[in-house]
Amino acid sequence: SQSAQQMLSSQLECVQSIKDGVLEEAKCTESDRVTLFAQQGSGAETHTQSALTLLQVETETLYNQRDSEDLYVTNILYEREVTKREVTEAEVTELVWKLCLAHSASYKTADLFMTLVFELQHLSFEALRALWQRSSFKCRDNWQPLIDALPSCATEACVVLMKDLIASGEIEEDKVEYFFWSFAFIPNPTSGMIESLAPLLKSPRASQSCFLGVTALVHRFCSAHSSCDVPAVQSVMRTLGEFLGGNCTVKDSEHLSKVQLVLKAIGNAGLAAARLAPALSSCAALRSHPLEIRLAAVQAFRRIPCSGRVSDLLPQVTD
Repeated sequence: SQSAQQMLSSQLECVQSIKDGVLEEAKCTESDRVTLFAQQGSGAETHTQSALTLLQVETETLYNQRDSEDLYVTNILYEREVTKREVTEAEVTELVWKLCLAHSASYKTADLFMTLVFELQHLSFEALRALWQRSSFKCRDNWQPLIDALPSCATEACVVLMKDLIASGEIEEDKVEYFFWSFAFIPNPTSGMIESLAPLLKSPRASQSCFLGVTALVHRFCSAHSSCDVPAVQSVMRTLGEFLGGNCTVKDSEHLSKVQLVLKAIGNAGLAAARLAPALSSCAALRSHPLEIRLAAVQAFRRIPCSGRVSDLLPQVTD
């Protein structure tokens, strides 16, 4: 400091009384002086006194050992008690209204939203459709609680409703993308989910997220079942095979991008893609094809069992 006089001077004095290793009393006095100007005597000074006194000592509480049958081993995933009562459409509608009125950044809102997700899991498709007709309104800041909760519901009824909303154009484009990406995280997909989503692949407006989201669902389904040779999966793979046209012949730059996307989706589908291994081999083998198509066809083998890779791909690549 260029000033010869300190701007702030402080002093703290404390007296502590300790008995048998326990602090019984502490008294402190603190003085602070702030000098604002150079003239002697100017400034402000404060004095603070505090006292802390021990009132009582409680005896140690021993841990109450519980019955071992009440204890169980579990993972760290979020658990919620399974409700035994029947959830009604009217109750869920009221819950959506409560979410709209609640403050967006409160713990109450988070709890209400989780309750909405779990209660949606108990509704049939018909009840969900009726709920949508009554609760598709937007709250402040254009928030639609039902739209945000549906992807976390992860039941077949919720997926079918999401598919209907996508197909009918009832929701905005960014929410459509949100729906498609959520399919990859459904823990227990069913063939009914895949069957409902398969027609979306044939839509002229089918986006990258549509192809990748549906095939990710197929991959998870096939990974969870001993056999994924079911009509719903066959329908998806048949549609993807039709896009390839047998040997991935490309017409123009737009078609090139579409074939690349289809090849990526086939690789995404996992075990179900084994039936398309011969077509992929043809796509990779033709030297007249663009290099990016041949490379994408090779990469599409990434989740196909090794036996399929060797028998269908290796002879063509080493030719």
